[in-house]
Amino acid sequence: MPICEVCRNDYDKAFDVIVGGNRHTFDSFECAIQALAPRCTACETRIIGHGVERAGIFFCCEHCAARWGAKDRQRASA
Repeated sequence: MPICEVCRNDYDKAFDVIVGGNRHTFDSFECAIQALAPRCTACETRIIGHGVERAGIFFCCEHCAARWGAKDRQRASA
């Protein structure tokens, strides 16, 4: 059975995610998020929805981007 790369659980319903040509195996979305979701530069929360990107820096929301002092408006692709 596949083994989750985060929690090491041996699970018959594990799934693979391919990012940048690299294959990752997880037993849950929780583990996939833990391993792959970027963190907000300002508050460190995992960005699992539409984030905000300012000059290559990722934030979870407009509030955090403004608090950090980021200026331009551009949606993150994370």
